[in-house]
Amino acid sequence: MVLSKDGAEQVALQAIAWLAGNDDLLPVFMGSTGVDEDAFRNGVADPEFQASVLDFIMMDDAWVIAFCDVAAIPYDRLMQARAALPGGAQVHWT
Repeated sequence: MVLSKDGAEQVALQAIAWLAGNDDLLPVFMGSTGVDEDAFRNGVADPEFQASVLDFIMMDDAWVIAFCDVAAIPYDRLMQARAALPGGAQVHWT
């Protein structure tokens, strides 16, 4: 399934809301990216920030499973959403 940009942004916004409500994981994201609370709030509408949140969540299968279970979406939907956002295209080296 190929997600539209709007569909990808909806998934990303769900992921951002999930991350914002995760008291254990939010500080890890903020510490590893250097994002402060203002930048987090201001980045919500930015597709590149949305992509960075999806990249972060996809770093750990447990995080993917936790988010997708809460959002009631298939586990591969994050990868599909990421591919539809800036910088998500497959790179072909040949």
